[in-house]
Amino acid sequence: MRRQVLLFPLLLHFTSVLGQVSYSIPEEMPSGSVVGNIAQDLGLDVKRLKSGKARVYTGDSAGYIELNKERGLLLIKDRIDREAICRQTTPCALHFQIILENPMEFYSVTVEITDINDHAPTFEKNEVGFKILESAVIGAKFVLDRAIDLDVGTNGLQKYDLKPTDNFILKRDNQGDGTERVEMVLQKPLDREKEELIDLVLTAFDGGDPQMSGTIRIFITVLDANDNAPVFTQSTYTATVSENAPEGTIVTRVTASDADHGVNGRIKYSITNSLDQAHALFQINEESGEIRLIGNIDYENARNYHINIRASDDGGLTDSCKVIVDVLDMNDNKPTINIMSKSNMIPEHSKLNTVVAMMNVQDPDSNENGKVHCFINDDTPLTIKSTSNNFYTLVTDSELDRERASQYNISVSCSDEGVPSLSSSVTLTLQISDVNDNAPVFERSSYEAYIVENNTPGLSIFTVRARDADWNQNARVSYILEDSSVNGVPVSSYVSVSADSGVIHAVRSFDYEHIKDFHFRVRAQDGGSPPLSSNVTVKILIQDQNDNPPQVLYPVQTGGSMVAEMVPRSADVGYLVTKVVAVDVDSGQNAWLSYKLQKATDRALFEVGLQNGEIRTIRQVTDKDAVKQRLSVIVEDSGQPSRSATVIVNVAVADSFPEVLSEFTDFAHDKEYNDKLTFYLVLALAVVSFLFITCLVVIISVKIYRWRQSRILYESKLPVIPYYPPRYSDTLGTGTLQHVYNYEVCRTTDSRKSDCKFGRAGSQNVLIMEPSSTGTMQRIQSDKSILDEPDSPLEVCYLRLICFFKYCHMPKRLISSLNGVG
Repeated sequence: MRRQVLLFPLLLHFTSVLGQVSYSIPEEMPSGSVVGNIAQDLGLDVKRLKSGKARVYTGDSAGYIELNKERGLLLIKDRIDREAICRQTTPCALHFQIILENPMEFYSVTVEITDINDHAPTFEKNEVGFKILESAVIGAKFVLDRAIDLDVGTNGLQKYDLKPTDNFILKRDNQGDGTERVEMVLQKPLDREKEELIDLVLTAFDGGDPQMSGTIRIFITVLDANDNAPVFTQSTYTATVSENAPEGTIVTRVTASDADHGVNGRIKYSITNSLDQAHALFQINEESGEIRLIGNIDYENARNYHINIRASDDGGLTDSCKVIVDVLDMNDNKPTINIMSKSNMIPEHSKLNTVVAMMNVQDPDSNENGKVHCFINDDTPLTIKSTSNNFYTLVTDSELDRERASQYNISVSCSDEGVPSLSSSVTLTLQISDVNDNAPVFERSSYEAYIVENNTPGLSIFTVRARDADWNQNARVSYILEDSSVNGVPVSSYVSVSADSGVIHAVRSFDYEHIKDFHFRVRAQDGGSPPLSSNVTVKILIQDQNDNPPQVLYPVQTGGSMVAEMVPRSADVGYLVTKVVAVDVDSGQNAWLSYKLQKATDRALFEVGLQNGEIRTIRQVTDKDAVKQRLSVIVEDSGQPSRSATVIVNVAVADSFPEVLSEFTDFAHDKEYNDKLTFYLVLALAVVSFLFITCLVVIISVKIYRWRQSRILYESKLPVIPYYPPRYSDTLGTGTLQHVYNYEVCRTTDSRKSDCKFGRAGSQNVLIMEPSSTGTMQRIQSDKSILDEPDSPLEVCYLRLICFFKYCHMPKRLISSLNGVG
């Protein structure tokens, strides 16, 4: 076995190494015989053959060779008959490729099949007969059938032997085209009277070892004299015929002449044996010598035919000639596309020039009819490149994006240059596998959701959604609440986010009065590796619910003393008695307040403003009206359902304080103060002295006192600044608080801890009644009063003294005395 190794690396676009190995083996080797060590000859590791899934690619030809990947050997797969594969063509070789993957590589392998002497020379017939006139001259030639030996070279036909040689000798004539003509030459005249039938044996020998032979018997019938043999006008005829020509097509015509007359001059034509079996494709008219086509001619099988024609007369004389028929190629074969290797799926982040498939394209036609060009459809990110003769690769020429196209149907078309051009195509399907290259995208840039306060914990508030353009696990979105704080409290104590659905749940019950809105961020994260994410801001707005009743700021409801508003009997219709001031900590419609008179001692005397809470007289006050008037005012908000608060307003209808005291004395409870009168007097003198000293200090630090007063009001739990909805404002100067009526609340330093509260109107009289006392105090504000200043320190001291008397239950006499002092 002869081996030749030729390796030459080529810099191809798909980075494969192309090499060529040649081997030489004899035909008829048994299956399993070793052709060669391909791994060693190509310089490959046996492990590479396994990992690369090495295989033998033979195209359309039969697979005679197989690859043993475990040992790296090429083995005989099936019996190889050189004559069946190549006929008379030399040298005879098998061509195939070794294909590897990951990365894709291929190597060309040529195995030359050498001939062995496995065929003996054979004749087409076992016997042949000649009729020869006895008058045949010495030197007359008689063409014999040639033997056929399918072997080539020295194993082919080498010589002939004719026995006996009494009358004839054998002559071989080389025709110059590699064939030879075998003739039997008369060397001794025939004598029919002596020998009418001559039996000869022609033996053909080849040059093999051992030598093989074949025989044919020749029967010669000696006839009477026919002294002229047929003669062809040409020794060689040429003709052309197109392949696929229809049966019956006339190819050519041969002509021979015979100088004899009669039956001795009548010529018959016949086709003798031929190596290319022309007798199966052509037929000659034995009378006219016209050669017709009787079979299908294929240029790809044979490009020319050699036909041996014999002309013989009735006398047994013959002549021969050769007809060479050239076959004209027609473009009758489409290109054949053979997929050597392909990838069904590649990732979308594959680099440019990644090899997707390797193909071998064959067109058995010749010249322009066999030149092939291949192309693919333009709507794919691939291109086709020719790597070597008849080999093509499909490679990527642009970036892939599975989100834009997850699959490509690649149509590969190959056409030749024949007229008309023939083409063939094949479709490959290429899947683009996903890579996590897209982050989740929320449906909105930000979200805003509403929830009513006093909600149930666990209530679903809103759903955020994000989409991921990737596929499968890379598109599986999880929602995560990002760490942040709301008013110093982790946002996770307010809301939670479902990781799978993105549903936002309330963790606690919200109170609109404590928090009106808050915001947080939600992160959407996919399941890729590494994961990608995006954020969105969600703002939760708390909607108010009518869960707080109105709170009455004025008049202040005292626990023990009785506060009364005094109305003079000379008051006109519409006289402002007082004003009920209330607030609602709710918002919107839930804080819109309305005032109604629920009960009254005399409903015909007073009315309450629906929107501003002002209590006014609705008729002229008369002497018949009771001094003591008790009004019950209900304050309602506009919520659904509405909430309300009730305030009691005491009104004294009188022109003087003694008249008022005489009526309100009935409400006082008699108690025994006589025993404690001395104690009260001493305590009152001490308190008055202390208050005057304190007033001096307050006058010096009045600014400090103003700041301190605002600080105390800020820390108070009860709001002192009423809220009035815009729709209830009076744009004509008669709104909730008119400019001509000012109400103040004066408190001591510790007033927040006591029930002592006082209010005064800027232009009204305020009557403070002590139910347990027998006296009253009246403070009348005038322009010259020391209490004109709303923030006068003396006024503060005065009010503190009154508060003291209130809680100490001073006798009426002491109150009257202090009133005179005031």
